This record gives sequence, structure tokens and C-alpha cells, in this order.
Amino acid sequence: MSELPEKQIKRLRNLINDAETNLAAAKELLTSVLGNGESITAPRDTIITDEEGKVIEGVFDGQIMIGPDGKNYPVPANYASKSKLVEGDILKLTITPEGRFLYKQIGPVERKTVIGTLVHHDDKYYVEVAGREYEILYASVTFFHLKEGSQASVVIPANNEDATWAAVEAAL
Repeated sequence: MSELPEKQIKRLRNLINDAETNLAAAKELLTSVLGNGESITAPRDTIITDEEGKVIEGVFDGQIMIGPDGKNYPVPANYASKSKLVEGDILKLTITPEGRFLYKQIGPVERKTVIGTLVHHDDKYYVEVAGREYEILYASVTFFHLKEGSQASVVIPANNEDATWAAVEAAL
């Protein structure tokens, strides 16, 4: 087996583990907030169609939303960057009868803010924090006018040690 499929398999396993961990944490947090033992599954594990269109809830993986049907749904980079979405956030996608895709963040994961340095390699941008690199969206690089070596404040999931993506909070 070549090195590329091994990396892809490892990434897929990490994404699955992250999703399961985030889902369990979201359920636990919801139960503690509701306080009466009431619980819901987040994200919803079905796709609903109503007069407003098709409604799909899924998990943001750093650049796309993964729906309950296992399909990938493109999240506009500008929306993800502006909303500071991080891995594990629960999104609701409404596909209107006209075919518009409308996203809304409905379940943010717990976050923490860290400071790092912008690096660029393999045609991707990362913020290096304490020796660890988090990939960031190119839309964030252009919006904040970041250049290699720039300091940036980024948001990462607080309870996900395997996270590989960060959202830029601000250029420093």
C-alpha cells in the first residue's frame, strides 16, 4: 500500500473518531443543560424536506459539512472563515426549492483561542502553535492579509486533541 492511501486512511479514522467524540460531548452537554434527562441526537440523523426545502444537519470537518447520509456538502470558505467554524461544529443546511444552499451554525463545540505563526507549504496555509500545525482556510489568509511569518490568534476545538483545522480570530 502506498504512503498516500495510508495517510488518507489515517485521516479518515481520525475524522471518524473526532466526530464520535464530538457527538458524545454534545449529547453530554445537552443533557447537562436540559437537566431533566431529556436528550436529542445532534446532528439530526435524518434529512427533512418541507416547504422551505431540504434540511440537512451535519458536522463541519474544517472545510466541508458531512451529512447523516455520509455525503459531503460544500461550505463556502467565506462563511466558514467569517463564522469562525471549527471542526465538530454542527451545521444546518437548507437547500431551497431554487437550489440555494443556506448554512446556519446550530451547535458550536467548546473552543479555545491560541496564538501561532502562519506557515505555508504543500500549497496550504497553517498556523503553527507550540510545534503543532493547524490548517486554515485560504479565505482567512486573504481576509486578514496574513503573510508567512505573521502572528495570528486562532480558534480550535477545546476538547479535540486530534483537530487538524483552526479558524483565524485575528491578525496580530
